Amino acid sequence: MKIVVDAMGSDRHPQPDVEGAVQAAREYGVEIVLVGNRDVVEPELAKHNLSGINVSLVHASQIIEMKEHPAAAVKSKKDASMVVAMQMLKRGEVDAFVSAGNSGGVLASALFYLGRIQGVKRPALSSVFPTRKGPCFLLDLGANTDCKPEYLLQFAIMGSVYAERVLGIANPRVAIVSNGEEEGKGNMLVQETYPLLKASGLNFIGNAEGKDIPAGFADVIVTDGFTGNVIVKLTEGVAGFLLDIIKEEIKSRPLATVGALLAKGAFDQVKKRLDYREYGGGPLLGVDGIVIVAHGRSDSLAIKNAIRVAKQAVERGMLHAIRNDIAQSLSRFAEE
Repeated sequence: MKIVVDAMGSDRHPQPDVEGAVQAAREYGVEIVLVGNRDVVEPELAKHNLSGINVSLVHASQIIEMKEHPAAAVKSKKDASMVVAMQMLKRGEVDAFVSAGNSGGVLASALFYLGRIQGVKRPALSSVFPTRKGPCFLLDLGANTDCKPEYLLQFAIMGSVYAERVLGIANPRVAIVSNGEEEGKGNMLVQETYPLLKASGLNFIGNAEGKDIPAGFADVIVTDGFTGNVIVKLTEGVAGFLLDIIKEEIKSRPLATVGALLAKGAFDQVKKRLDYREYGGGPLLGVDGIVIVAHGRSDSLAIKNAIRVAKQAVERGMLHAIRNDIAQSLSRFAEE
């Protein structure tokens, strides 16, 4: 299996991107192609022992910066690292693409070079979300701030496929974000989407309020990109705030410090469960290729795990399954 990695993607590129790629090549046995400026990537690669692993470099002279307009940058920067990497995926030279770069740029380049899976109205950014009962899958996270009911239906289908194929959740429970658990609650988008999900053949269990998401109410949580982005950013902020407060309170009390030392193992496990790096990255679902988007602040652990996610998606036939399920859905609703 060959996976292409945007070596110029993360905020601190290329160090985390290269280190994570090398770790993944050794740990997962995959072939890695790094794409980026040779002058800065080669010195970083030279710091690592590459014996016994297959890591190569393709030169790309440009970078799509976080501040740039995604679509305009993709069109004007033909030699940008993510553009060159996406073209390799389009040509079938690699099996999957991983980047911690400008997510809008990844979306634009994927749409421009890969296109959408036949029948898919809009692609969706997605991510694994930690809950009390294990991970759930949340989408859309910002690719589509304004949605139609049929978009959310397709998000649910694609999310269900991913949860089953890649996360290993049998018959995943699907819910839609709303401001009340009863049928009939929510804005017009939610109310119009509800009957579509109910008739979809998915394991649809109804509305999920905000408090239900971390409680593990459902395995797949569907919402529009505006709401999904707010949920993720708020959760990240609250998690960081709580961890900082706990540290401050422990340090201010000598006896609490002793207790914290005794409970260090438990604290470390909690931190790991909440750590975005453990989940690596989320797939851009609906485009005609396996594209994994990692967080801009990713370190080498996050990059390594994003490559793991890409590997699992390839091995478990995610793309083929989404194509089939979307086609079946379109056929079923056309008959009705």
